[in-house]
Amino acid sequence: LIQQLAGRGYVAVTVSYRLAPKYPFPAAVHDVKAAVRWLRANAKKYNIDPNRIGATGGSAGGHLALYLGVTGNVPMLEGDGGNAGVSSAVQCVVNVYGPSDFTKSYGKSVDAAEVLPLFLGGNVEQQRKRHLEASPLYWVTPSAPPTLCIHGTQDKYVAYEQSIWMVDRLLAAGCDAELTTISGGGHGFNAEQSKVADAALFAWFDKYLKAGK
Repeated sequence: LIQQLAGRGYVAVTVSYRLAPKYPFPAAVHDVKAAVRWLRANAKKYNIDPNRIGATGGSAGGHLALYLGVTGNVPMLEGDGGNAGVSSAVQCVVNVYGPSDFTKSYGKSVDAAEVLPLFLGGNVEQQRKRHLEASPLYWVTPSAPPTLCIHGTQDKYVAYEQSIWMVDRLLAAGCDAELTTISGGGHGFNAEQSKVADAALFAWFDKYLKAGK
């Protein structure tokens, strides 16, 4: 994907972030925000337009991309990863089957009961506040950037409804948002499904990030 984006004229980077359970929420959020701040702080060096930064990811990465989109101006979530005072806001998001509401993941995901307590310090009964804080759905405001969700209807790990809820909430807030449905798609797409997903991703980025758009 990075090579494809670079071939389309983007400065494309991958972001590493700390993993649970050693580093629970919000460590991963702090890390991706630090990455955006670093890109913006080093924009001149790498010929980056600091006003046109997009985020995308799949699954956990999709969750973090959504989170970047809806919490661009929330000081308490910035962390201390360097370049303080530089904005971590992104101008465009493409979420590929990432979750939006962890409070509704249990019973709808084959591994939520195993994974989420490691990320959030307990299950939804024990740590409901953290489940809410970690869910992009509850941070949506009218200032959220244009957001595309791509999701398969047969996803057993992150329910298709998670993207429906996110897009509906964004639209209700007056934001630009769309849902690309991959009929029969699971948590991971086959070759034909990937072509559809990639085309939607590229079109969304081109629409909102390319100069002159």
